[in-house]
Amino acid sequence: QVQLVESGGGLVQPGGSLRLSCAASGFTFSNSPMGWYRQAPGKERELVAIITSRGYTKYADSVKGRFTISRDNAKNTVYLEMNSLLPDDTAVYYCNAGVQIGTNIRQFWGQGTQVTVSS
Repeated sequence: QVQLVESGGGLVQPGGSLRLSCAASGFTFSNSPMGWYRQAPGKERELVAIITSRGYTKYADSVKGRFTISRDNAKNTVYLEMNSLLPDDTAVYYCNAGVQIGTNIRQFWGQGTQVTVSS
């Protein structure tokens, strides 16, 4: 059973930092691309960052230079280091995994962790 459990969210002041973690289980983590998405109130869920099984990364333009995605295959965990946070970064952040099942890639989601950037 695939499980993704996020942690590390909270309340932070503008300009501050947070590190999100997503602990994965139930699939071969090292083979799977992983991603972070976010959804702000009244907005659609959007991509924040992704990291492939080989470690290639891609970021939304709005977070480039501020956020860093990384993975530790020994710990089955993906991280999102967030620096220079802005009020516009306030959202629920979701961990995503693309898991190959047979010939298909199925997307799995965590339950989300709230990040609030406010003074």
